[in-house]
Amino acid sequence: MSLKVRQAVIMAGGEGTRLRPLTNTRPKPLLPVLGRPCIEYTIRSMVNAGVEEVFLALGYRANDIVAALGDGEELGAKIRYSFEEEPMGTAGAVKLLEDRLDDVFMVGSGDTLTDADLSSLVAMHFNRSAMATMGLTEVERPEQFGIVGISSDGRVQRFKEKPRPEEVFSNVINSGTYVLSKKILELVPEGRKYDFSKDLFPDVLARGLPLYATRLEGYWKDIGRPHDLLEANLKMAEMQGEPTFIPGLTTEGPIVARDASGEGGMVVGPSFLDDGSWIGKGATVASSCLGKGVLIEGAAVVRSSLLLDGCIVSEAASVTDCVIGKNCVIGKGVSLSNSVLGDDVVIEGPQKLEGVTRQTEDPQRSC
Repeated sequence: MSLKVRQAVIMAGGEGTRLRPLTNTRPKPLLPVLGRPCIEYTIRSMVNAGVEEVFLALGYRANDIVAALGDGEELGAKIRYSFEEEPMGTAGAVKLLEDRLDDVFMVGSGDTLTDADLSSLVAMHFNRSAMATMGLTEVERPEQFGIVGISSDGRVQRFKEKPRPEEVFSNVINSGTYVLSKKILELVPEGRKYDFSKDLFPDVLARGLPLYATRLEGYWKDIGRPHDLLEANLKMAEMQGEPTFIPGLTTEGPIVARDASGEGGMVVGPSFLDDGSWIGKGATVASSCLGKGVLIEGAAVVRSSLLLDGCIVSEAASVTDCVIGKNCVIGKGVSLSNSVLGDDVVIEGPQKLEGVTRQTEDPQRSC
């Protein structure tokens, strides 16, 4: 048997309800991290580990994902698409692809951002002759995930999905990235909703079948809520950024900048400025990420925030701890903090808003 894993399946069909209103107008896997769809990072990690063909299991807003990723040539893999008529669960979605998969394949999640090195996961799977091998990572709040206890040789001994606080025995969790032997799909029932974490892995463990796990090296972040997306963007800007010259601006700290510019403003890293973003005189952008064509007018302040493409922050406005969808306008003198805006929202100024969530069906409507 070849020690290479040629195929992967990525779960990308969820609605991302906790990320609304951002996911009202785009599927979760297309939410941007440094200007690229977050699912691209997962695909590239798989390609770096030797994967050549990726199946995307799609549901919500499937056509948006197909349009964004195409055939995968730019990412170095052939992308195939699988469309679910109704949600079948994570294992159930893979079961639908059973006759198209190799004897060993990889599974990943479109719900997370990762640049992890997956080669160790592949190596352990073959070295241990495992039926399933899961990637692990550490988190501060394991109650939201599946916690895993392993032996010294990496064999999974305990597994508990979303434990209550008194049930937590580890902060090491299942990352949602697996290498699987195709034989495991024989345990997945036909035609019913069935999940890896809730159903399949507990069954594998109860049967005493070889289930292994190893920690992933690299960044991993579950993007479950809007401020998780902000945190992921800032972390990647910190990791990839460096001292950067931007025409017309004073800069400090790690910055990732494309074709951005300004006139007398300041940028403090970690920050990201995408193509066409512009910062005016006396304006400050600190620990923030700006999408394509974002305009920060004079004396405005943006701190610890994510602004998607086409946003305008008007003169003397301030935006702090916010996640803001495409083409929003923050009016003159507005103070906006700890808030989430969907696409096309207009906030008239001057006014002070804190802790609000706004969306609009009509791009012309003001709030």
